[in-house]
Amino acid sequence: MHPEKVAELIRTGLPGAQVHVESEDQTHFSTRVVAVQFAGKRSIARHQMIYHTLGELVGREIHALSIEALTPEEAGSSRSN
Repeated sequence: MHPEKVAELIRTGLPGAQVHVESEDQTHFSTRVVAVQFAGKRSIARHQMIYHTLGELVGREIHALSIEALTPEEAGSSRSN
């Protein structure tokens, strides 16, 4: 599966999210998702929200997924100035 397809699925499930997905082998992915929907949610809930957007692809076409899930405020404070 192409990384942009994974990003598109996440954006569809989390409208307005900023999504960046990388993969060297098209089965193991690394993603950074910045979404207002993560506000007030713990890390596990954020990851579950992302997994939900990908549905049955996880464990099939997507063998592994590394996730960085941030609110816009967290993403802003993690930037180097």
